[in-house]
Amino acid sequence: MFKGASAINLDAKGRIAIPTRYREPLLSAHEGKLVITVDIQASCLLIYPADEWSLIEAKLLKLSDTQPTERALKRMLLGYAHEIEMDGNGRLLLPPPLRQYAQLDKKAMLVGQLNKFELWDEAQWQAQIQSAQDVIRSEDLAANERLADFSL
Repeated sequence: MFKGASAINLDAKGRIAIPTRYREPLLSAHEGKLVITVDIQASCLLIYPADEWSLIEAKLLKLSDTQPTERALKRMLLGYAHEIEMDGNGRLLLPPPLRQYAQLDKKAMLVGQLNKFELWDEAQWQAQIQSAQDVIRSEDLAANERLADFSL
């Protein structure tokens, strides 16, 4: 399970280095094979271990090719999806269209989301965090059925 936010850099070739704490689990459990695609609701990228991506593909197969919203969702997620593999130094080469989609330049944030990572431009990550704090603080969590019993 992936958790935590790590500040990372893109090199001149568009590669990122996966933080050391994730490399061994990704190599041993997934042979360093990952799938990267776009997030359909934010300007960030999603990086899945290959076996987790296969679960997403199974869900996508169930969507309609004639219903416009479902077809658009499939086009976005599958159209941008790239199979990538960690190199011997734990780096991933990010395809240019994906770097452009997420507006990635030099400084980025790799954020663990249990079964996947999100990859954000650092400035956009900071703005998103502020927005998330505002949403959480403005909501009556007890009124939200799914969060009513959530406690830390």
